Amino acid sequence: MQTVLPRVARPASLADLEVADLETVRLLLRGDSVVDWHKLSFTDHAAVDRFLRLCELDPTHDAELDRLEAIRADAVDYLTRVYQLALPDEIADDVPARDLFLIASRTGPHQRAACVVLKVMHIIYHLAGRQALLRLAISDDAIFREIELKVLRVVEELRAAGCAVAEFEWSRKPRDSQITKLLAKRSTLAANIYDKLRFRLIVPTEADLVPTLATLTRQLIPFNYIVPGESVNQLVDLAGLLIHEPHLQRLAPRMQPQEGPARRLPTANEFSGPEYRIINFVADLPLRLGRLVPAGEIGPEDSHVVFVLTEFQIADKVTAAANDSGAQSHEAYKARQHERVRLRLLRDETDPLPPD
Repeated sequence: MQTVLPRVARPASLADLEVADLETVRLLLRGDSVVDWHKLSFTDHAAVDRFLRLCELDPTHDAELDRLEAIRADAVDYLTRVYQLALPDEIADDVPARDLFLIASRTGPHQRAACVVLKVMHIIYHLAGRQALLRLAISDDAIFREIELKVLRVVEELRAAGCAVAEFEWSRKPRDSQITKLLAKRSTLAANIYDKLRFRLIVPTEADLVPTLATLTRQLIPFNYIVPGESVNQLVDLAGLLIHEPHLQRLAPRMQPQEGPARRLPTANEFSGPEYRIINFVADLPLRLGRLVPAGEIGPEDSHVVFVLTEFQIADKVTAAANDSGAQSHEAYKARQHERVRLRLLRDETDPLPPD
């Protein structure tokens, strides 16, 4: 099967945003984890099906729904075996797994149980995709090419539909840059490089930032696979928007309570200039395995998707122009990074360690 991303609709404006959009944008900007959520915000089966398609599950295909049922059964087995949870029959087996998203979004006796099962399903689905990627010998080049095509298709369709994207580009981190980054970081594990593949979107004005983020999570990025702890937000005051925008004021009381302060996140890359400002986050994008290997090589034990860490950078035009000049420029960034590497590599035993 080919990718089953939802058809691109008219991009969202602030007035179009729903509670689900605000919840997902807040999660993205704060670097939180969906596992800490207590409630979902799906309003109907159409919203559920759109989300399933983002996760590369086709709700119109019986085999895809059977996969979803198998993941639910696996999650229920884990919860009853490891934690001895007595799950309601309705949640464990009776209703279709697709309906759990609606039960988890509504006040009722089984809402909490539906949330618990869906959290475990989220982890199981992700783990299976990661394991499939490790088992099969697939080059980074092949994986990145397919992700580039997937993102490019959606962004171009969004542009055609009127989405406020003034500039769009993507890049792969060259091998020399990966070596330099690892030499400059305290952590020298290659697994910690999240920006091997990066997409950069520039929107016309600051007012376009939140609608663009909401549109991306509607059309491309499953909110549950935004990597926790890897977000940087220096451009959007979402709490202020919820107070001052009349439409968002009406939605704010329906949002789930914020769970404490945002986790401690870096304000920016340590080598960025002092005035550099950006929205930066990492998503583990699902990709159909059939786009990478022949169907005959996919075993019955394999997931039908793999996950690819992908970095996104979002800014408005004025901020992007400032980021590309003076101390904020890429050339100045690389100079600071190279100086750190020289200090680490060439210091002798009497030299102090360079600062972090």
